[in-house]
Amino acid sequence: MALAVTSSNAITGSFSSRSNPSYEPSKVLQLGNFQPLDRRDLSSTGVNVSRRRGKVRPLHAEPKKNNSMVPAAATIVAPEVVEKVEVEDYERLAKDLENASPLEVIDKALEKFGNDIGIAFSGAEDVALIEYAHLTGRPYRVFSLDTGRLNPETYKFFDTVEKHYGIRIEYMFPDAIEVQALVRSKGLFSFYEDGHQECCRVRKVRPLRRALKGLRAWITGQRKDQSPGTRSEIPVVQVDPSFEGLDGGAGSLVKWNPVANVEGTDIWNFLRAMNVPVNTLHAQGYISIGCEPCTRPVLPGQHEREGRWWWEDATAKECGLHKGNMKDENVNGTGNGAVHANGSATEADIFTTQSVVTLSRPGIENLVKMEERKEPWLVVLYAPWCRFCQAMEGSYVELAAKLEGSGVKVGKFRADGDQKSFAQQELQLGSFPTILFFPKHSSRPIKYPSEKRDVDSLMAFVNALR
Repeated sequence: MALAVTSSNAITGSFSSRSNPSYEPSKVLQLGNFQPLDRRDLSSTGVNVSRRRGKVRPLHAEPKKNNSMVPAAATIVAPEVVEKVEVEDYERLAKDLENASPLEVIDKALEKFGNDIGIAFSGAEDVALIEYAHLTGRPYRVFSLDTGRLNPETYKFFDTVEKHYGIRIEYMFPDAIEVQALVRSKGLFSFYEDGHQECCRVRKVRPLRRALKGLRAWITGQRKDQSPGTRSEIPVVQVDPSFEGLDGGAGSLVKWNPVANVEGTDIWNFLRAMNVPVNTLHAQGYISIGCEPCTRPVLPGQHEREGRWWWEDATAKECGLHKGNMKDENVNGTGNGAVHANGSATEADIFTTQSVVTLSRPGIENLVKMEERKEPWLVVLYAPWCRFCQAMEGSYVELAAKLEGSGVKVGKFRADGDQKSFAQQELQLGSFPTILFFPKHSSRPIKYPSEKRDVDSLMAFVNALR
């Protein structure tokens, strides 16, 4: 496993003033030559020896065994060596860093954990994390999960990043036997039918678990604005609630989210300003990039996360790498909860305008039963916590205003919580939002087939059917 660092000149300059003074850049080993740190090699003359950060432990490291035997009679009694372990209050640290810049947060993370921290890089806009680490002048490590299902553009981007920063990314791969068993039993695309969690568990979560067992901390590109229901409360730094680190056990891994409070547009402004290389998929409409079968471009008016696992509900758009974001497994796993996916209070309602009629359960049932309607209806099935529904609110309200007096009624029906099962069985609900047109002389509603939710596209749909 390789250490992802900047050029040797940069390392020498940064270590001389900011890192462990005993570190010697000339002794950094190359790929395949790592020697795991054996804590029993600490000097026998010192008591309360502090934890050393000068040696590198690869992500998949195992403790080095010492099989030597020394006769009891020849044993020399030495002072007990006790490591100083700093107990950090990470909740307080997160509050202290709440308004800190990503550069300041990453600098703090690299300073505290040295070689025991790694940057998780997915091949998307989280390349900003590498740029920030590079700007600190400190050595840093980068690792990535190669699921075997990535786009060709992503693999090319990995190579570009390595050459641009003069680093080696530490790739983690899924277990071949597990992948083989999954594909042989369920096929290559089972996730379209039974959810993506099983495939992600084999190809992403378990390799990540192995990677993190060789670290004490990791840096992620999570942002609060990325995913409805699952990331809106992430702190800048936290004790990882899901994975274990090098020392094992709960609380043994620290998770840093330096861009948690940064908007996506600000990330892109930073990348452009610093002339950072980016994945060519972004120019094709991809914003959030994952595996090729589960990622597609988003359209104007869509939330960036809507391009991931588009066949599932908004609350399910996590692969398990950040499953600690899920506060309520029942709510998040099914999307049936009436409360917000974080377990917080119900979101304020949306599409609140006189031009949009609020339909109750009896109201929508009567509308479905009518074979002869006085006027056609356009109805959105929505959940107020859904970021994708929130993203189309402006265009839907504008459309309703334009259709006033045209003979077309515009309505909304809240289809989450207790109403979701009914909406799935009777109203063709697949995911939020779903838009239906109830023609004047037909009992069966027509589902809007496109994901273009701008006013002109929705108006063209209505005009074609009324």
